[in-house]
Amino acid sequence: MAPKHGGSTGMGKNAQVRNKSANPNQITAEQLLREAVDRQQEEAVAPKQRIADEDELMMYKVRKRKEFEDVIRRQRQNIGSWVKYAQWEASQQEFRRARSIFERALHVEYQNVSLWLKYLEMEMKNKFVNHARNLFDRVVQLLPRVDQFWYKYAYMEELLANYAGARTIYERWMEWEPDDSPWLQYVKFEERCGELDKARKVLERYVSCRPTQQAFLRLCKFEEKHNNAARARSGFEKSVELLGQELDEKFYIKFAQFEQRQREMERAQAIFKLALDILPKGASDELYRAYVSFEKQHGDRDAIEEVVINKRRFIYEEAIVKNPRNYDVWFDYVRLEESVGDVTRIRETYERAVGNKPPVMQKRFWRRYIYLWIYFALFEELQTGDIEKARAVYDALLKVVPHKQFSFAKIWKLYAEFEVRQLELDRARRIYGRAIAECQKERIFLDYADLEMRLGNIDRCRTIYGKFLEVHPHNPKAWTVYVDLEDSVGEIERARALCELAVNQERLDMPELVWKRFIDLEVSQEQLDNARKVWQQLLGKSHHVRVYIAYSDFEAVTCQSMEKAREALDDGQKHFKVENRNEERAMLLEHLLKLEREHGDDTSIEAAEKRQPKREKKRRVIPGGEGEDGQEAYEEYMDYAFQEDNKEQQNLKILEMARMWKKRKIESSQ
Repeated sequence: MAPKHGGSTGMGKNAQVRNKSANPNQITAEQLLREAVDRQQEEAVAPKQRIADEDELMMYKVRKRKEFEDVIRRQRQNIGSWVKYAQWEASQQEFRRARSIFERALHVEYQNVSLWLKYLEMEMKNKFVNHARNLFDRVVQLLPRVDQFWYKYAYMEELLANYAGARTIYERWMEWEPDDSPWLQYVKFEERCGELDKARKVLERYVSCRPTQQAFLRLCKFEEKHNNAARARSGFEKSVELLGQELDEKFYIKFAQFEQRQREMERAQAIFKLALDILPKGASDELYRAYVSFEKQHGDRDAIEEVVINKRRFIYEEAIVKNPRNYDVWFDYVRLEESVGDVTRIRETYERAVGNKPPVMQKRFWRRYIYLWIYFALFEELQTGDIEKARAVYDALLKVVPHKQFSFAKIWKLYAEFEVRQLELDRARRIYGRAIAECQKERIFLDYADLEMRLGNIDRCRTIYGKFLEVHPHNPKAWTVYVDLEDSVGEIERARALCELAVNQERLDMPELVWKRFIDLEVSQEQLDNARKVWQQLLGKSHHVRVYIAYSDFEAVTCQSMEKAREALDDGQKHFKVENRNEERAMLLEHLLKLEREHGDDTSIEAAEKRQPKREKKRRVIPGGEGEDGQEAYEEYMDYAFQEDNKEQQNLKILEMARMWKKRKIESSQ
C-alpha cells in the first residue's frame, strides 16, 4: 500500500516523525558559531595603487576630481562631500583649489558652523595666518552670535603674541554684549597679560552690561583676589543697593564670609541680621545655619540667645507656611515675641495672626481664633498702654465675628469691662445694648445685669431682666435670676408674683427649676403653708415619682410632720397603683422606709419594712411572637409583689366564694 503524501518524507500537513530518539552525533551552539566564523570569507580589499610618474599622478587627480564633482553635483546640499573634496585638495597641496571648493560650499550654506571651522582649520594648520585672519573677520561679521569663532580668533592672536590684536577682537566681541563667559574670558586674558587695571575696567563694564548677582560676586571675588578689600566691599554694597530683593541667601552668606576673612566680625553679624530680616521667612535655611555657626564661633551670650530666638522664629515660620491657620503655633509665636519685648514685632505678629480668619462659618473653628484678638487687645491695654489701639482691636474683632450665624458672649463682656476700667460707663452700656440687639445670648443679659448690680442700679437690672424674659420666655434661668434679684432687695411680693407667672407658663424648658425656686422662696420666708400649697399645685400638674419624694422630704424634714409625709407617699402609691407602675411604687416604699428610720419610731419602721415589696421572676406573653412549635412565646422579667395587693386578692377571693355559695344555695332551694 502506498504511503500517504508526506508520510515518508516528513513533509506536508500529515508529516510524522518516525524516529524520535536522539541523534548519536550531537552539535552544540558553540560548534555552530565557530564553524560560521571559520567559513566567513575575507572582505575584498582594494589594491594599492602606486603612482610611478607625473602623468599617472595627473590622471589620478583628474579621476578623483571627476568623482568628487559628480558627488557634489548629485548631492549639492551635502556639506560633508564638499569638506572631503576640499580636504583632499589640501592634502595634495592644492590650497588654491581647496579654498575655491570651500568658497563654493559657503555659497551653498554660509551659516554652517562646521564648514567654517574646517576652512579655518585648514588655513591655520598650514600656517596661512593672514588667510585665517581674513576668514575670522568674515565669519564674525556674518555669524557674530557664535562664540566659538570669537574664541578661536582671540586664541590664535594670543598664540601669535599679538596681544593688541587679541584685545581688539575682545573689544569687538564685547560690543555685541554676549553672555557671562566671554566677559570672563576677556578678564582672564587681561590677567594673563598682567593688565589688572584693564581687567578691572572690563569687569566694571560687565557688571554694567549684566547687573546680576553672579556678576557682582565675580567682581568682588576678583577684587579680593588682588587684595583690594575696599573695592570688594564697595561691590557688595553696590549690589545690595541696586538689586535689593533680587538677592538670595547665597549672596549674603558670601558677603558675610568676606567680612569674616577681613576680620570684620561686627559687619558680618550685621549682614546676617539684615539678610534674615529682608529674605522671606522659610526660604533662608542655609543662611540661618551659617548665622548660627558664626555666632557660636564669634558671638557672646546675648548673641547666642538671639540666635536661639531666631531659630524658634524660623521653626514657627515654617509651621505657619505649611498651615497658616494653626492657631496654636501663632500663640507660641506671640509668646516668644512678648518674651523678647520688641513691641513692633509683637504687634506685627498679632496682626499677621488675626489676618488668618477661619474659612468655615462654624463656631467650633472660631473658638481658638478669637483668643488671638483678645490677647492682642490685652497686650495693647496692659503692656503698651495704648487705650485707643486696644479699643480699635475690640472694634475690629466685633466686625470680624459673624454675629448673625454665631457670636461669643465673652468678647462683649471683655470689651465692656475694658470700658469700665477706663471709667467709660456709657460706652460699656452701649456695648451691652449692641450685644443684646445682635447676639441675645443668655450670658449677655447676666453679665450686663451683674455690671449694673455692682453699680447699684436696681431699676436697670429690672429692665435688663425684663428684656431677658421677652427674648427668652421659655428659659427658666431668666425667671430664677429675676426672682433672685427681687428676693435680694426684699421685694418678696414681686418675687412671688414672678414665680406664679413662671409656673403658669405653658411651655417652659425645665419647669422643675422654677418650681424649686418658688418653694425655696416660701421656705426662706418661713411661709410653710404657702410652700405646701405650691407643692400641692405642683402635684396637681406633675405626678413624677421625684416630686412625691421631694414633697415627702419637705414635710418630714422642713415641716417635721411625718404624718403628712406618709400621706404624700400613700397618695403616690395609689396613683402609681392605678397606672400599674410597680417600679415607682417600690421607690416610694423604699423612701418611706428611709424616712421612718430617720424620723419615725420602732413601730412605724416595722410597719414600713413589712410593706416593702419582694422581687420575683414572672413570665409574660410576647405580643406577636410565636415559638418553634407555633405556640405563644413567653419572656421572663422581674417584677415586684406588694403585701397590699395580696390582701386585696385574698379579700376578693373570699367574696367570690361567698357569691358562689349563695348562688348554689338558691339553685338548690328551687
